[in-house]
Amino acid sequence: MNSMYSASGTGHRAVVVTCVSDTQWHAVEDDRVVGRGDASRRPDGRLFISIDAWHGAVFDRIADAMLEGLPAPLYTVVDEADQETTSAWERIGFTPARREWGYRVPTDPQVTGLGSVQPPSDVTIVPAGEADEGPLRALDRIIRDEVEAAVGWRTMPAEVLPRPAGTTLLDPSKYAVARHFDQYVGLVRVVPLIRQPRIGLIAVRGDRHRRGIARALLAHALGSLHRSGTASAWAEVNESNAAATALFEGIGARRSGSTLELVRR
Repeated sequence: MNSMYSASGTGHRAVVVTCVSDTQWHAVEDDRVVGRGDASRRPDGRLFISIDAWHGAVFDRIADAMLEGLPAPLYTVVDEADQETTSAWERIGFTPARREWGYRVPTDPQVTGLGSVQPPSDVTIVPAGEADEGPLRALDRIIRDEVEAAVGWRTMPAEVLPRPAGTTLLDPSKYAVARHFDQYVGLVRVVPLIRQPRIGLIAVRGDRHRRGIARALLAHALGSLHRSGTASAWAEVNESNAAATALFEGIGARRSGSTLELVRR
């Protein structure tokens, strides 16, 4: 594709917005790229777009071209603290769809109060990398179906969205699980990023809720990080998830920013 859209420039020269592929747009002024737009379809089918431009006028021109060429609904994600960018998206018709709170989570059990937390007597924690892949994938499917039937899996963080094959489990070594006799009933996923590990998901089967399993999984994960010398981890929680919010804030996690998912229908 090579569609072109002429627009007013940042000074006296015109900006030309060109659709260079099915998913990319370039804004060019005086033979210099002054902005880019990208589109990507997530595994759950939703189409997300992003725009990188120094000037608001260029942002708007790229947006006009993308909105003309792409089908609704369209989604984007912004740091809520970046009011200028958030306002730019709202100016072209995007509205908030959901918010995720970012939490900095301490790992020291003397801070979290999780040092004495144990799973129920009939449940054991299988450390990350030691779970059997078959039962782990079966649990992943059960939990995914339960979430989909309730709030919908699209409310989960982007990193645990289902892939084309329908699974959300790509690397079994990142999961510790709670085992009840010969069944896996809960899991926690920790991504070992160098700067700050990320707690990507904590989930327990619906028929095993309110037994303290999620809290025990979190205690295990944070304790392992603490013993390895990691002072804090990062987690993101949908603002509508009252149980997860209470779990993290109850162990001293502090909100450290928020992300907005915006939609234009």
